[in-house]
Amino acid sequence: EEILGVLVPRLTDLTKSDCIWQRICWRLVECVPDRWMEAVVLGFVQRAPGADVLSRLLGSLVMKNKKAQFVVTQKMLLLQYGHTTAVLQNLFGYLSLDSLRRTLLLRVLQELLETWSSSSAVKHSPAEQQLYISKAILICLSHLKEPEIESCRQELLTSMMEGVKCHLDSSLPQLRRLGMVVAEAISLKINTEGPVLKFEYEEEDETRELKSLLVQTPSFCVVPSLPDDDRSEKADAAPPLVLERSHTAAPVMPDEESDAELDSDDDLIPYDMSEDKELKIKAPVYIRDCIEVLTGSRAEDVDTWEATVKALESLVRKNPAATREVSVELAKILLHLEEKTCIEGFVELRQRAQVAVLTTDPIPVAKYLTSQFYSLNYSLRQRMDILDVLVLAAQELSCPKFHGKTKHSGAQKPCIQLLPGSDSSKGWRRIVDERIKSKTRRFDMGQSHVELASRPNEFNSVAGYFFFPLIQHFDRPLTTFDLLGEDHLVLGRLVHTLAILMYLAVNTVAVTAMGKALLEFVWALRFHMDSYVRQGLLSCISSLLLSVPTERILADMTEELLETQSWLGDVMEKDPDGDCRRLALQNLLLMENLKKKL
Repeated sequence: EEILGVLVPRLTDLTKSDCIWQRICWRLVECVPDRWMEAVVLGFVQRAPGADVLSRLLGSLVMKNKKAQFVVTQKMLLLQYGHTTAVLQNLFGYLSLDSLRRTLLLRVLQELLETWSSSSAVKHSPAEQQLYISKAILICLSHLKEPEIESCRQELLTSMMEGVKCHLDSSLPQLRRLGMVVAEAISLKINTEGPVLKFEYEEEDETRELKSLLVQTPSFCVVPSLPDDDRSEKADAAPPLVLERSHTAAPVMPDEESDAELDSDDDLIPYDMSEDKELKIKAPVYIRDCIEVLTGSRAEDVDTWEATVKALESLVRKNPAATREVSVELAKILLHLEEKTCIEGFVELRQRAQVAVLTTDPIPVAKYLTSQFYSLNYSLRQRMDILDVLVLAAQELSCPKFHGKTKHSGAQKPCIQLLPGSDSSKGWRRIVDERIKSKTRRFDMGQSHVELASRPNEFNSVAGYFFFPLIQHFDRPLTTFDLLGEDHLVLGRLVHTLAILMYLAVNTVAVTAMGKALLEFVWALRFHMDSYVRQGLLSCISSLLLSVPTERILADMTEELLETQSWLGDVMEKDPDGDCRRLALQNLLLMENLKKKL
């Protein structure tokens, strides 16, 4: 760093217009011994102000020295992923500026695409490396010319199809989005005239930066001191200038022509609809009427159907006795209910109604939903809906409901409420007390506290019905559902659901049995290839350590806990996913706290 910090700027100035100094510089780097070649080449690539300067300084070193070629085409791109976008642009710009070096450019692209389209690489490499490889592919594509693309069109198409499949199979949204962006870019380069791939995804800063890399930056504009974000902003800001010019240059249609196209019906006087009122559809007032509307002969009435969907949750909560009579039937209807009209927030309305039914009659409805999770003929979306409803209902059942009155609330300033209308005798004592309170000077009001109505934890008696059926059949594949196979996204959601249920079961009777079963479940899946599943398994360990009483952990699970501690140490050191390493460290710290309690 010290040497190149002085040498590179000086050589940049000397080689700008003197070919002799260029040859001296080439000779200088060619004579570097192989053991130091990596440090020198990497230093030049990182410090060169642009690709043209790097080409002047290094010449065709990569064609003459095998070690330099390995560093530039293999190590910096496939074995490392910490370099900035500016370094990648320097590197690919350097390879593209000479006809001999362009052969390496094509070879590098093929190797990058091979890694990008490898399902094993996607599963086992961290998300940061996937992003780095995606950036490298897009920059490399921006330097390719039409004849070069034509020569490898079929290989590009094959790699694109394989790569987009394994990226879309990933459970991580970031990897799926990376796959979509790169596939769109490759498709745009391959099909210059025909239709191109187009995916639907949210535009984020990362996505916009990736798309900007496909537009090649002129080599004389590359400045190393310019941050990546500024580059992307400038790249994004350039196209609108062209759009504005083309917009101003567009011919304007004369007013006579536009008037001629108007319909003569515009002369008619519109009806006065100012006093019209929207007809209000009365929602059903009984649970059985709701079932009839959602399933029976009245289902064709769209307005009544909408009103029923919107009112169902409140009806269920107001009529618990009537709901219990038909709870399982109602849960079945809601699980299969599809949106017939465009209701705003339909998914949320249906989910809230399902949660209301489950909390009103927990045991039979939980039995039904958990049995349907492993049944045939359900979509993955329906199975994940079941998990979401179970979690939300468990959360509602386990949380205390506040029905108390606040006493000695010193936080609020005293205020006087005037009596409404003629009801002068009502609440007179409260108003007098408020006036006395506002005039009285107190040095200590005491802490505000809420008197809670004593009520048991409603999740205590039903926790097992939520938890154990979900954990029973995970290793039994069905014709349309294989948790240990291709449906690992649902497995990840299941594991996270079990972790939440375990956490909510704190202080319940079944918590120790749940902890034992969960530990066996985690142990069976601890080497799963999907990082989302592994994150869920580590969350399960956290929930277990936080929920199960320390005495029961030490008495009933000592051996399992020691094995788990060894596994967590391996995860913390070797797991490619950063979140998994962080969760493993967190669990080890929780275990240390257990030791301190001994």
